[in-house]
Amino acid sequence: MRKVIVTKVTRADLTVVDQLAELGVATVHEAIGRAGYLGPGLRPIQDGMRIGGTAVTAVCWPGDNLMIHAAVEQCQAGDLLVVTTTSPSTDGMFGELLATSLAARGVRGLVTTAGVRDVAELRAMGFGVWSAAVSAQGTVKETAGAVNVPVSVGGQIIRPGDAILADDDGVVCVPRADVGQALAASRARLAKEEKSRKALADGQLGLDLYGLRDKLAALGVSYVEEERDE
Repeated sequence: MRKVIVTKVTRADLTVVDQLAELGVATVHEAIGRAGYLGPGLRPIQDGMRIGGTAVTAVCWPGDNLMIHAAVEQCQAGDLLVVTTTSPSTDGMFGELLATSLAARGVRGLVTTAGVRDVAELRAMGFGVWSAAVSAQGTVKETAGAVNVPVSVGGQIIRPGDAILADDDGVVCVPRADVGQALAASRARLAKEEKSRKALADGQLGLDLYGLRDKLAALGVSYVEEERDE
């Protein structure tokens, strides 16, 4: 791994990112071909928060948060910090003080494959965090890593400046060059879902709405009446 801090990163259009965030992670994930989802291991420490931002990435060594501090300097308003480690770690690498520093720069939240602590304080601040663990175990600041390099999370590649969307359903990444197309596809999906929602609310069954009866028959499913003892 190169020990490097990349500066002046090109970011996705934040206006479009904000509109994507309003539509929700699940909708966007489905609309872009079920791509970009960072996996079920990243869970929010708070309920009901829905945010989007542009990625600043940091690669740290396990138990060492030096590069998070280095990443703060590269953050700007509208960013969302994405932190990974060179090997699995659940240590509490991020807490209230780092969140205070990021919030002062207009950063909207944190996504990390490691752990966080000071959860009560982070909730009180309203600072959004999606993490793989919560842990009181602290860290050191001794080993160099990298800032604003491509990282892999949940089998997905996140590049600096990509759109990151996060809510109760998890986290999804949209490549910065694709945010406009993703917004159009997500809006189309939302409109389709609204029609389905109305049909279901009116009593139509999903079996009929989605044409699933023929599929059941093709799969060899038959309807039989319950056999009752006389």
